[in-house]
Amino acid sequence: MGIEGKGLAMDSIAQGITFFKQGGIVMYFLAIASIFVVFIGIERAFYFARADAGRAFAHAFMLHIANARYAEALALARDQRGAIADILFSAITKNSSRADRMSAYMEIQSGIALSKMRRRIYYLSVIVTMAPLLGLLGTISGMITTFSVFNIQAGEPAAITGGIGEALIATAMGLCVALVALMVHAYFSQRIENIVTDMEMCFSAAESSRLALADAAGVTADDAAEGAAQ
Repeated sequence: MGIEGKGLAMDSIAQGITFFKQGGIVMYFLAIASIFVVFIGIERAFYFARADAGRAFAHAFMLHIANARYAEALALARDQRGAIADILFSAITKNSSRADRMSAYMEIQSGIALSKMRRRIYYLSVIVTMAPLLGLLGTISGMITTFSVFNIQAGEPAAITGGIGEALIATAMGLCVALVALMVHAYFSQRIENIVTDMEMCFSAAESSRLALADAAGVTADDAAEGAAQ
């Protein structure tokens, strides 16, 4: 049974290689595109694992603020990894003496963080558009070759039909690559949208409780008074 299973696996691999070669030179470009999709997906997954504090953090931070547990909110931002937590902790401990300074700091840092999160995501949208076009190009090229090689008048319609079937392999491959790229792009785009929403909620809560958070962070009374006056 094991030998038969290995034989079937080898046959499947050989058939896959045959299909790949039948798709023409375009298949190599599509293979490269698929490798890029996998690379971007894995790289972004590891990045978001470090940079995304998660929706649970935003909800917990908001809950602490709503219940006036400012020291707990500050400790949560300090201990939690992720872009939102880092920005909040730095804004509260270093820039909370003045409202305009705190707001500007969070806006600038959030822009930088979101720019890093969107890195390479654009290439996925390019592949979503490009892969089907490459597949179509391969199919058209294959059909042109098929009709130039086989002579319909010679009574070989089956050969021509088989050639067209082989040419369609490129289109199928292009659509598969585009679908995978689209799913990866949609996943990370939605994740970024969730992070933006969490940022807006947490930053708004931090700004509305600036003085209390500054007190919890140990910002001097003179600095807090100066910020309130300005």
